[in-house]
Amino acid sequence: MEDKNACAAVLPVSTLTEPLLLPGKGAGLATADDPEAAQLPSYGGASFSRTCLNLTNAVSGIGVLSMPYAVAQGGWLSLALFALVGALCYYTGTLIERCMRADPGAVASYPDIGELAFGSAGRSAVAAFMYVELYLVAISFLVLEGDNLDKLFPGARVELLGGYNLQGKQLFIALAAAVVLPTMWLKNLGVLAYVSAVGLVASAVLTASLVWAGVAETGFHRNNTSALNLSGLPTSLGLYFVCFTGHAVFPTIYSSMKNNKHFSRVLLISSVLCSVNYGLTAVLGYMIYGDGVQSQVTLNLPSGKLYTKVAILTTIINPLAKYALLAVPITAAIEEKFSLPAGSGPARVSISTVVVVSTAVVASTVPFFGYLMSFIGSFLSVMATVIFPCLCFLKIYKAEGIRRIEIAAITGILMIGVFVAVTGTYTSLQQIIGTF
Repeated sequence: MEDKNACAAVLPVSTLTEPLLLPGKGAGLATADDPEAAQLPSYGGASFSRTCLNLTNAVSGIGVLSMPYAVAQGGWLSLALFALVGALCYYTGTLIERCMRADPGAVASYPDIGELAFGSAGRSAVAAFMYVELYLVAISFLVLEGDNLDKLFPGARVELLGGYNLQGKQLFIALAAAVVLPTMWLKNLGVLAYVSAVGLVASAVLTASLVWAGVAETGFHRNNTSALNLSGLPTSLGLYFVCFTGHAVFPTIYSSMKNNKHFSRVLLISSVLCSVNYGLTAVLGYMIYGDGVQSQVTLNLPSGKLYTKVAILTTIINPLAKYALLAVPITAAIEEKFSLPAGSGPARVSISTVVVVSTAVVASTVPFFGYLMSFIGSFLSVMATVIFPCLCFLKIYKAEGIRRIEIAAITGILMIGVFVAVTGTYTSLQQIIGTF
């Protein structure tokens, strides 16, 4: 893939008052599950097919691992809510497109939309939520690495000085942090940007592994599956929103298109493709493992099997490549906040090390991947995919007039978003706290 404006893909310096992505300056590729907090290369005049690939890769993320668990929490009927979440996120994506059209010369990023609607406060609010989401998704990457490597190499342990043993999940989180730390010191993240594009391949491999597991092992007829579990619906909804969180990158993809009038078609195709992949994984995983499915379905795959090793290895490569792409904007914002010299080697190394160590420490204390993902989806993803687009659209187009039926529809979506944010955030925090 080529970038007409740069010879190499490099992440721009980002601050809380600047967009995470600058069109025309190649950016890295990352997703927030991701939703989501994703960053893509920005191309001057990207074709329709390339834009479909970019957007699908942005939306498709590690949320797919938790889809069977989401169905287990809410029951089979919760898949109807999954379809509703997908439809709502598609519609709010079109609202972002219409906000972009309101002032094409001034709006090139998600924080720009916040500023157009609510001034500098709007920009800061949108950017701040995006950075918090980036940080938490980086933590979830390390949790994922620890859980899956522990599954792949059970019983691993290392004895440190003083007789302290580092073993299991904590050992592999520390090793993963050690691997990603040098990537945080790189000035050019272009290579990692392209490596992280294997996300789509990872999703396909995971689905194929589930089919293989179902055919070769347990079959597709678990009897302990439930139709509806009201107490688990907040968790399910949070995880469903994680699957469609990619709105932060929509403005950049929109600006990169040769003909951005086709953005809504690209968004529709991407949403359908991701929904099919997510839905297929959810159904297969729940049919095979029933209510016993874990927060990462890869942890249910039988140890020692070839397809298990392939699925896990494919799954863990992506986060290792994406970690730096998520965390570098955070370190850049910290440098800007404390007025440190831009591009200073010692400052970058020091701050990067602190960020990596802090995420590793938090990841080691988070006991359950699903609870963290549910919190990200319920609080941060709902804000990015529902609350911000609706509020910004209403504010920007208020003077021009909005049809009453659309106002009613947006109001209803906002009410759903607030409900999910409140109930899902409360439930996920309660679950996280309850495990300590």
